[in-house]
Amino acid sequence: MTELLERAIAKLKTLSASEQDALASMILEELEDERRWDQAFSRSPDALAKLAATAMAEYRAGKTQELDPETL
Repeated sequence: MTELLERAIAKLKTLSASEQDALASMILEELEDERRWDQAFSRSPDALAKLAATAMAEYRAGKTQELDPETL
C-alpha cells in the first residue's frame, strides 16, 4: 500500500460509520466503472481506432467546431 493511500485510510477511520460506508461505496463504484471501461475498450480496439480516424478526418475537413462550455 502506498503512503498516500495509508494517509487517506487513516483519515477515513476518523469519520463516522455512515460517512465511511458512503465513501467506500463511491470508491468501489469507481473501481467497477474502471473495470467495465477497460473491458469495453479491450473488446473494441478496432472500433475505437475507426472512430478516432473519422473524428480526425472531420476535423481536417473543417466539419467540427470548438466546444463552448458556456453554451451547453
